[in-house]
Amino acid sequence: MQQATTHRPLTIGELSERSGVSASALHFYERNGLIEADRTAGNQRRYRRETLRRVAFIKTSQRVGLPLKDIREALDSLPDGRTPTKRDWARLSQRWREELDQRIAALQHLRNDLDGCIGCGCLSLKSCTLQNPSDELGASGAGAQRWTLPE
Repeated sequence: MQQATTHRPLTIGELSERSGVSASALHFYERNGLIEADRTAGNQRRYRRETLRRVAFIKTSQRVGLPLKDIREALDSLPDGRTPTKRDWARLSQRWREELDQRIAALQHLRNDLDGCIGCGCLSLKSCTLQNPSDELGASGAGAQRWTLPE
C-alpha cells in the first residue's frame, strides 16, 4: 500500500518550489544545521513535510534581521521526531519578543529622525540625535569621529 501523497517526503526540487527557496540555499541551510534531510538508498535527499514550516521560519527570521546562529539555536529548541505544535512555535517566538521589540523601537527612532540626519555625515554635531546624541563625540575632536576612532 502506497503512502498518502500528503505524507510523502519532499524532494529538494519540491521543497524548493513549495518554499520559494533555491536548492542551493536549502543545501546551505542543511550544512549549517537549520534543516535536515533523510537519504534514500540512492543517496537522494528527502525532507519531511514539517521542513516547509522551518524554512518559512528561517526566511521570516532573516527578513527581520536575525542572524543564522540565533535562528539555528531557536530551531534546536524544537522537538525531534515530531512535528512542532503551535505551543512549541509560541514558546520559540517568545524568546525573541524582547529583542524584536528593541529592534522595532530602534527602527522607529531611525525613521522619525532620519530627515534631520540626511546629509549629516555622522559628524560630531550637537543636532545628530542618531549617531551623536548630546554631542558625545565632540570631546574626541572635529570630523567624522565614528569613522576615525579605533574599534
